Order: sequence, then structure tokens, then C-alpha cells
Amino acid sequence: MTRKEEFEYNNTDFPLTPFSKVTTEAISWNESMSETNHTMVTEFIFLGLSNSQELQIFLFVFFLVFYVGIVFGNLLIVITVASDSHLQSPMYFLLANLSLIDLCLSSVTAPKMIADFFSKCKVISFKGCFAQIFLLHFFGGSELVILIAMAFDRYVAICKPLRYTTIMRGNVCVGIVAVAWGTGFLHSVSQLAFAVNLPFCGPNEVDSFHCDLPRVIKLACTDTYRLDIMVIANSGVLTVCSFVLLIISYTVILMTIQYLPSERSSKAMSTLTAHITVVLLFFGPCIFIYAWPFPIKSLDKFLAVFYSVVTPLLNPIIYTLRNKDMKTAMRRPIKRQWLNV
Repeated sequence: MTRKEEFEYNNTDFPLTPFSKVTTEAISWNESMSETNHTMVTEFIFLGLSNSQELQIFLFVFFLVFYVGIVFGNLLIVITVASDSHLQSPMYFLLANLSLIDLCLSSVTAPKMIADFFSKCKVISFKGCFAQIFLLHFFGGSELVILIAMAFDRYVAICKPLRYTTIMRGNVCVGIVAVAWGTGFLHSVSQLAFAVNLPFCGPNEVDSFHCDLPRVIKLACTDTYRLDIMVIANSGVLTVCSFVLLIISYTVILMTIQYLPSERSSKAMSTLTAHITVVLLFFGPCIFIYAWPFPIKSLDKFLAVFYSVVTPLLNPIIYTLRNKDMKTAMRRPIKRQWLNV
């Protein structure tokens, strides 16, 4: 028996007064609100990139080609580094790990986005949404550490060449990669520790093509001001500090290059140009998404596309076009095949 029925039953012997009618309505309203508040969101709906059917067909073809390029390009780097004995150095070991992370990072969002172009209702489950957030921050945090490690590797190689083999030993490189994956895991867990228990009982439309923490927590049925600050303090400050550290490191390296012989300086400059370009492509969108205090929806959506689809494709292109050793290693199997024929 509900409270409304109990109230009416206990008052059947007495005439209904205006006060009793108001009380009955109040109890009924409270019960309906209680039921609403306990209706939890079980799925989220993506608004996507566009509502135009013609544009969605174009975007489907465009991003499908991009994703195939991401898979092929990054796998090519991983396989080339793993199979070529001339690339068994710390720099290429870290590059192979960067390509693997780029492939995983893009695979978190790109396949779902491509499939949704032909879906009228772009739906993702509650658990699937938070799994997407976890993996995005896991691979993103790991890539951040790998980029710092690559800068450190170039610093030692150029500024302290005589101690390079001592400092960048094999077990040190494996340890750096383990730290990168561990940092990504801890960063991701710290992001979700508070967000996963938020009450989601109302709107469930995410104005994007994937789930990310800043957009999802805004749908919670509670004040998320402190959580917004935590996201900025965690992802934003971490991204900005890492970016500043990298810029300082590369500035020191560039100053050192000026005093090297012309042959060594040109090779080092070619490698550094690729590294700095990749750093700018990775950190630029991250800073605007997680550290910029005045988000712009349209810009954030564009940067999310750039961060998750464009950058993972550009990285292998940059490293293969700007690196003679990589180009030579990729041509070597083709030459062997021609010789065997």
C-alpha cells in the first residue's frame, strides 16, 4: 500500500478537508519524484558530427580511409622495428611503442564513430561509455610518458653521446615503457574514481561522437563543479606541465645542435623536427580540451576528431618521411624479394 492509499484509508471516517486534499497531492507528487530520481541512465546517445545524410556518407568514406591508414601505417612501423636488426636501438623501440599506442588510441573511438554514420540512433551503453573514457585516458596518459621518454632519449644521444649506451640500456627502455603503461593506468583510474559513482538520472545525450569525461560529467544529476576542477587539475595540469617540460628539453637540444659538425647536426635536426611536430600535434588538442577553462563545443568536437583520428595517422607519416633509417628499413624487404625473383 502506498502512502497515498494509506492516508486515504486512515481518513475514510472523516470528511476530506482542503488540508487533507493538499496533503494527498503532496504525497503523490513526492512519490512520483522519488520514482524519477531512481530512474538511472542505462545508455548514452551520441549526437555525432552531423545530421546531414549526404555529409555522413562523405564522412564515413573519409574516416574509413583514415582508419585503414592508421592501422596499416602504425602496424608497418611496429613490424619493421621488430623485424629489422638495423633498428634495434632505444629510439626505435620507443617509436614502435608510440605507434602501438596510437593504433590502440584510435581504435577506442574510430570504429564506433564509423559504424554510427549509418545508425539513426547512435547509442552506447553506460558501461561501454565509461570503458571508452577509461581506455582513452589510459592510452593518452601512456603516450604522454612515451613522448617525454623520446625527448629524453634524444637529449642523451645529442648532449651526452659518450654516455648514451650506458644510460639508455635495454632494461632501462623496458622500464620506461612499463612506467608509461602504469602511468596511463593510474591516470585513468584517478579520472574515473569519482565520476563512475555519479548519479545519472536525466539527460543522456552526448554532443560528440565518443564519450569523454568533460562532456559526460555534465549530464550528472548533481553539482559537478568540484569534479570539473579535478579534471582540469588532473588532465589539464599534467598535460600543460608535460608540454612545457618537453619544450624546454627540445630548446636545450636545439641549442646544443648548433655546436655539432654539420653532418651530425643535419641528421639530428631532421629527427628532432619529426619529434617536435608529433609533440605539437598531440599536446595542442589535449590542452584545449582539458586545460582551457572556456570550452567551445564546435572547436572541442573538431579537436577530438583531430586527436583521435588525424594525429595517429600523421605520426607514422612524419616518422617515415623524415627518417632515412626507417625508409631504408621499409625498402629492404622489397629489395630482397626482387633479388630472390
